[in-house]
Amino acid sequence: MRVAGLGFRSAATVDDLLAALRLAGGAADVLATDPAKSAAPAFTALAARLNLPVRAVTVAGQPTPTTSPRVLARFATGSVAE
Repeated sequence: MRVAGLGFRSAATVDDLLAALRLAGGAADVLATDPAKSAAPAFTALAARLNLPVRAVTVAGQPTPTTSPRVLARFATGSVAE
């Protein structure tokens, strides 16, 4: 099973997310994101367009290769997209 994990800004559109997915290889069986973003209109629209299930994955406390102070304060992890 191939899971595509997506981190994105609230201004992202379904076309933005689709382009990111295609750049990452395009094939996925499941879409995943943080629970706070799992109901975002662009994310749910992408899942509907591709007819893929959605999984909310908690990222808090996971080790990351980079750290953003803003992301650390909001999600309790250094990076959501890596």
